Amino acid sequence: MTLQMCEEAAMAAIALQAARRLPEARATAAEIGATSALKPLDPDVVSAAIPAFFIGRNRAGLWVAREAKGRAGGLFLFKSSAIDFAKRRSAPERCALVFPAETLELDIENHGNPLVALAARWLEVAKRHLARITR
Repeated sequence: MTLQMCEEAAMAAIALQAARRLPEARATAAEIGATSALKPLDPDVVSAAIPAFFIGRNRAGLWVAREAKGRAGGLFLFKSSAIDFAKRRSAPERCALVFPAETLELDIENHGNPLVALAARWLEVAKRHLARITR
């Protein structure tokens, strides 16, 4: 099993766990500390001169890319799109990619795919409506 397969399996498990939570038990991004996993990087590990991006999944299962200093970020359907976004935003230099184990929410304006953000909102509304109907 390759490292990429392990990452994908771990992220799928996180997304599945988040999807199984009851809607009323879900906390808001502020309550769960959406930026708690996005602490400044240790300068002994990654130089402050190197742009760094956090890439992970949010509660809806979408991919989030967020610059460590909060200057840019976006929502994406695919992991590769989030990575490409980070690379484009840091060009011509290369960037450090950090994959937190926890889910993370985009806490800044979405500069990624606007259709993905719209679809996520509609999906959340549909889930709430379906939960009301099935009660």
